[in-house]
Amino acid sequence: MNDAAISPDSPSLLKVHTQVGNTVVKLTGNWTLRNLAMAPLLRHKLEKLAKDEAMQWDMEGIEVLDSGTALILWRDWGQRMPASLRIRPEHERLFERWQAQEIAEPEPEDPGSVLLFHYLQRTIGSFWGQLLDLIMLLGQLALDIVFLFRRPRAVPWPEISGTIYEAGVRALGITALVGFLIGIVLSYLSALQLKIFGAEIYIIDILGLSVIRELGPLLAAILVAGRSGSAMTAQIGIMRVTEELDALSAMGISHSLRLILPKVTALAISMPLLSVWTSAMALIGGMVSAQNTLDISYQQFFLKLPDVVPLLNVFIGLGKSVVFGLMIALIACHFGFRIEPNTESLGNETTNSVVAAITVVIMIDAVFAILFMNVGMP
Repeated sequence: MNDAAISPDSPSLLKVHTQVGNTVVKLTGNWTLRNLAMAPLLRHKLEKLAKDEAMQWDMEGIEVLDSGTALILWRDWGQRMPASLRIRPEHERLFERWQAQEIAEPEPEDPGSVLLFHYLQRTIGSFWGQLLDLIMLLGQLALDIVFLFRRPRAVPWPEISGTIYEAGVRALGITALVGFLIGIVLSYLSALQLKIFGAEIYIIDILGLSVIRELGPLLAAILVAGRSGSAMTAQIGIMRVTEELDALSAMGISHSLRLILPKVTALAISMPLLSVWTSAMALIGGMVSAQNTLDISYQQFFLKLPDVVPLLNVFIGLGKSVVFGLMIALIACHFGFRIEPNTESLGNETTNSVVAAITVVIMIDAVFAILFMNVGMP
C-alpha cells in the first residue's frame, strides 16, 4: 500500500512485508503539518496502522519532521514509542520532550448544574473570607484606638484633617447639587398627587420626613462611596503598585494607624455634616418647587417644618450617617489592601469597592428603617 507522492518532498507511507513475516511501515519525505493537512487519506492510513502494536516502523527516510507532526505520531501510537522503531537521532529528540512530560488531555466539561454549584461555592467562600478580613480590620482599628488613648501624641492629626478636606469639604458641591435636584423632583412629583386630594399642605410632611430621615443621609453616603471611597481604594492600590506599603513596613510604620484610622475617623466626622448639608439643600429645592407649584410660601414652610418633623428624626439621620461613614471607609481600605501590584487588579478592586460600599449602605439603611420603624413619627 503506497500513497503516490505528488512531489519528491511530499510525505509518503509504504507498508512492506519482510521475509520473516513481519510488517514494516516506512515513512519518507517531508512530514510537516502543512504537507500532512494536504493528504487526508495519508493521515487516515497512518492513524489506522498505528493502532497495531506489533507493527514495526522505519522513519530513517524522513527528511524533515516538525514538532507538530511528531506530536500527531506520538498520540497515534498511544503516547508511547513503538517497540520496534528506526529513527534518526535528530528526529528522536522531538519525541523525548513528549516522553518526559505527560500530555494533559482536556477534561470533560461539567454539566451546567455542577458549574453553577461550583460558582456558588466559590462566591460564598469569597464572601465569608472577605467578611472575616473586614472583621479583623475592625478589630485592628479598635486596638489602634486603645493605643491612641494611651499615647495621645501619636494621633495622626494631619492625615485625619487632610482626609476630612478631601472627602468632606470637596464633596460639598456635588452633594448640594444632587440634594437640591432631588428635592425639586420629589416635591414636584408629590405635588401632582396631593393636588388631586386637595392636601397640598402635606408636602411639608412628605419632604421633611423623607429627606431628613432617609434621603439626605442615603444620598450623601452613596455620593461619598462613589467619590471618596473609590479614591481611598485607588490610593492604597497605587501605594501597593509603587511599593510604598512595603517601604512603610520596612520603616516600622503601621498601615492601620497611618492609613486606615485616619480615613475611618475622617468619614465618621464628615458624613453627619454632609448629611445635614445634603438634607438642607434638598429641603431648599423642595421648598422652591412647592412655592412654584402649590403656592406655599417660604415662611409657611419654615414655620410648619419643626411641627411635622420631630427632632428625633434628625438624630436618627445623624446616627445612620456615622455608621455609613465608618463602613464606607472600612470597605474602601479592605479592597485597597486586596489590590495586587498590577493595573488590572487596581481597576477591578476599585470597582468592587464602590459596588460593595453602596450595597452595604443600602442594607444598613434598611436595617435602621426596620429597627426605628415606630420611632420619631409625629
